[in-house]
Amino acid sequence: MPNFKQYSRYYDLLYKDKDYKSESNYVFESLKKFNPKINTLLELGCGSGGHAKFISEFGIEITGIERSKDMVLEASVKNIPNFKPIIGDITDFNVDEKFDAVISIFHVISYLTDNKGLINCFNLANKHLKTNGLFLFDFWFTPAVLSLKPETRVKRLEDETNSILRIAESTCHHDKNIVDVNFEIHICDKETNELQKLNETHPMRHFSLPEIDLLAKMTGFEIINCEEFLTKNKPDDKTWGVCVVLKKTEYDTSL
Repeated sequence: MPNFKQYSRYYDLLYKDKDYKSESNYVFESLKKFNPKINTLLELGCGSGGHAKFISEFGIEITGIERSKDMVLEASVKNIPNFKPIIGDITDFNVDEKFDAVISIFHVISYLTDNKGLINCFNLANKHLKTNGLFLFDFWFTPAVLSLKPETRVKRLEDETNSILRIAESTCHHDKNIVDVNFEIHICDKETNELQKLNETHPMRHFSLPEIDLLAKMTGFEIINCEEFLTKNKPDDKTWGVCVVLKKTEYDTSL
């Protein structure tokens, strides 16, 4: 995404406490439930390879699409086995290959705030899937966004080189189902004590289940599973992140 240009430089540090292993296990198990013979995977918005690192350990061959050149560089230097990250836009790409499954996690789909880009992404996922292929993704859930409302959050992290303070404040646009997440990031170089401040806004779209169902039918899919990400609970108005699995079908030409 365009707003990750500066943010990506500190991405791994900001999310070093994220449980990529548990999330990757969950994704793998969710896919295997509906196709025990998955061998190839396309990841849309692969970032710096945090999930690919663990999913590849199951012997899965992964191709990743990531718009940020910096993220792809970070992923490449990690030398993750069976993982090939490619610079590309998830709304406009072609890797000339079909996969057993497509995944897009860590709310990547919620970054697609306009309908054209969203539909393009789903159509391309369908195009790159084998017959009866699976498309797994998570997203911000509208009932929870309206019920819980985004909170101001402060995060402090550090490594050997930098210490970071990140403040996230949100502005809701209910007429568009979009939340602008405004990041203010303060970075201190531990060696020089040099201070740097970054400001970025990440627009995030939230979805209802009827929207996802309509989008699936429009782009040649059907919903075969819907649950809270990780917990597997039934989604309700306290469920911030929902995960669905779509199955490739025939296009519904009546829509």
